[in-house]
Amino acid sequence: MAFRPLALVLLVLALVGLSGALYAQLESADRGIPPIDSSGTLEVTGIHVDVGAADANSARFAGWRIAQRQGFRALYAKMHKVPLSQAPTLPDSTLDDIVSSINVEREQIGPNRYIADLGILFDRARAAPYLGVEGGEVQRSVPMLLIPVTVTGGTATSVQLRNAWQRAWAQFRTSQSAIDYVRVSGSGVDPMLVNAEQIVRPGRGWWRNIIDLYGAADILVAEVQLQRAYPGGPARARFIARHGPDNEIVGGFTLTARSGDGVPAMMAQGVQRMDELFSTALAAGMLERDRSLDLPPPPVLELPPEELVAAPANVANAYQVQIVGDVNIYNFAMAHLRTLAGIEAASPQQINPGGTSYVLVRYRGNIGALASALGARGWVTETSGTVIRMRSGSDRPPPIAPPPPVPQPTPPPQEPAQPPQSQNSGRLE
Repeated sequence: MAFRPLALVLLVLALVGLSGALYAQLESADRGIPPIDSSGTLEVTGIHVDVGAADANSARFAGWRIAQRQGFRALYAKMHKVPLSQAPTLPDSTLDDIVSSINVEREQIGPNRYIADLGILFDRARAAPYLGVEGGEVQRSVPMLLIPVTVTGGTATSVQLRNAWQRAWAQFRTSQSAIDYVRVSGSGVDPMLVNAEQIVRPGRGWWRNIIDLYGAADILVAEVQLQRAYPGGPARARFIARHGPDNEIVGGFTLTARSGDGVPAMMAQGVQRMDELFSTALAAGMLERDRSLDLPPPPVLELPPEELVAAPANVANAYQVQIVGDVNIYNFAMAHLRTLAGIEAASPQQINPGGTSYVLVRYRGNIGALASALGARGWVTETSGTVIRMRSGSDRPPPIAPPPPVPQPTPPPQEPAQPPQSQNSGRLE
């Protein structure tokens, strides 16, 4: 009995220490890096210049001029997939107007010489007419939650601590990528939700909550396994691209760095190549969303047949409409439902990109009248109880062609009729 106060004090101290550790984990300043906003720019990196001039400033200015010219030609060739020799050349005055900024990746300045590796950022809206594309837009995927994972020294880290791999993804400009990345910064609850342990959890309910919280529709995992010969020495990295809640491998590659100073550049190159892996997989149809991430359909209110037939035409009845198709078909269907005569309300219950979405409507009339009204607008409908399943009319199977006509037998040729013979013998009487 005498030791109870001491035990209580130790328990309180343990709880305080645990809460302090949890607070430190959530509020640590040495965590992930916020991603840059690249929606309005187009970037070309790795442009090498080596220029001599009368003084250092003139050499640097001339190097930047050359980098702008080479950067535009490289961007044009990349976007149109043509050889660099076929890319046009713009005057310097035009390039000055469409270049947003110049990033210095590495530079050496001498008394009359300038050597540098530069990155050129072009303003998307201003450069679009010269690039021959409308706004420089590319076909994008559905929003993909990106989880960068670094495995080094036997420890897997995501955004809990700052690392070169997460920094490279934060600095990656996604405006030209075919993947619509959703990148986390490591602030708030990010380290507790998006971490290396989450990628091995098979539970679909938790995955649904996470991608819904971050406004994504699917998951991409970018993993790098970093090995160092010794601190500050050569490094070798194995990059693995994964997709979906089951961690399916999309592809991988290996890069090396001569020293610890080359690790950031190796990580930046790894991001570029991994983005190419994801884009190639998307074009090949390998990044299909796992249907187990879809929410189960909401319950349907089943009415007895006698009540269903007796539904009055002047009273709003509740029906569930199931829309089959992608996001564009869903938007068109919602526009028709909200403008259809007799519908008082159309409330989405569940939206599944590329699958079946569920909408609760209130319609003044029975379900047959609603199906007929949708069919009049070109939709293919199926009814069951209080449920209408609708899809685009363009998905109808082609009509069955009528059978070819049976050839009729050709009648035999008829002999020409002989003229009747006269009964007159030809003699004159």
